[in-house]
Formats: sequence, C-alpha cells, structure tokens
Amino acid sequence: MRTTELLPALLDLLLPGGCGGCDLPGPSWCATCAARAGPPHWTRGRGGPPVLAAGRYGGPLRRALIAYKERGRRDLAAALAGLLATTLAAAMPPATWPGPAWAGGHRGPVRWIVPVPSRPAAARARGGDHVLVLCHRLAELLAVSGGHVAVAPALALSGGALDSVGLDAGERTTNLTGRVRARRAGLPPPGARVLLVDDVVTTGATLRVCRRVLESAAVTPVAALVLCDASAGRPAVAAAVQRR
Repeated sequence: MRTTELLPALLDLLLPGGCGGCDLPGPSWCATCAARAGPPHWTRGRGGPPVLAAGRYGGPLRRALIAYKERGRRDLAAALAGLLATTLAAAMPPATWPGPAWAGGHRGPVRWIVPVPSRPAAARARGGDHVLVLCHRLAELLAVSGGHVAVAPALALSGGALDSVGLDAGERTTNLTGRVRARRAGLPPPGARVLLVDDVVTTGATLRVCRRVLESAAVTPVAALVLCDASAGRPAVAAAVQRR
C-alpha cells in the first residue's frame, strides 16, 4: 500500500462507519446503494464455469468492494454476503444449486462453496483472505435456506504469482498456470459439484484455471458467483480493478 493511502486505510480500520457505497452516516450498506448495485446477470464462462454477477464493477458496489477489500471495512462482509445470497436465490434457487453431494458426518445434502484464493502477500497485507471471509458469511446465510452449506478452502495460490493488474487474458492464464493448486485437506469429496466464489471477474482467466485444478481433483465447479463483473466490453473498467 502506498504511503498516501495508509492514513485513510487506518482511519477506515479504526473508525468504520457509514455506508460503504456512498459514505453517508448510518448502516454499512444503505437501501439506496443496494438498489443501485444490480441488476444481477450471467456472463460467459469462456472456458470456465458460467458466471453469475451481482452487478457491474462501478458505482456504489465498486466503492463498497474496495472499502471491504483494501481499506479494512470488514463490517461490510455481512452486507456483501447478503447481496451474493440474494443474487444466488434469484438466479439459482436453493433446490437447484449445486449438488447435492454427500460427506461423512452429515445426514443431509451438503452444498459446497469454494473461494478463489488470493496471493499470500496480498492476504497478509489485508489482514486475511477477504474472499474466504465473504464465503463464510455467505454460507451462514445460505444454510438458512435449508441443507448444510460448507466452505471448502480447496485452492491455494503460490507466492510466485504476480499481481494481475495490467495483464491480459493470456498473460493472466500464464501467470496462474501451475501456481493454483488443490489443497487436499480442503477438498470436498470426489464427485462433489461446487460453486466457485470470487469478488470480481475480469477476463475469466482465474476462474478457468481454478476450474481445471478442481476438475483434476474430481470436483466439478458448476458455476461461479461474483460480486462485480468487469469483463470485456468495459476495458477501462476492467483495467481499474484492484489487485488480487
């Protein structure tokens, strides 16, 4: 983090409050910003799983994600997870997504969500893996709809991966190939059908690589769920996405 960004980040961490989308005093995610976040939509997987996005990468949703991801506003996790849960319920009713699969120790169906991993250095700088935290909050919300929802930290990203900002789709794929690996201890049972979760989709390269790694471990990602869509067609927006 640059020195010029340090003071605002510390203030956000020490004195969180107000809407993450518009900064107005009150709840962390106000009704006005919630109404402006969507609409949810599907985007092409381009060799990866189909991608369901809560909204485009812009406006209050972009500001809230940056506050959560880069400025320590972990109080926004519940609101952003709620947005993901609402998006998922509208597009993929609980009875249809993904699974069910069975796991030892559970008497009912288990539905699995797999967070896309962050670079270790980025996670340390942020005080933890922001997508993993989001997934745990999402699982709590989805479990209310019935069945058992489990977070499977099935993927890891090696420290050799570069910051993806400025890389095109081919360069991102090259950067990640061989650096995303399956974590045996975090994998769901063989044959499980899972939902990948990430914060932003840009070129889709990360989701493609994650899909291949999971499939090599006999796990099938049937779809991906993301907060923001910054994919092709909005190149200026895609280029501005915060580092992974």
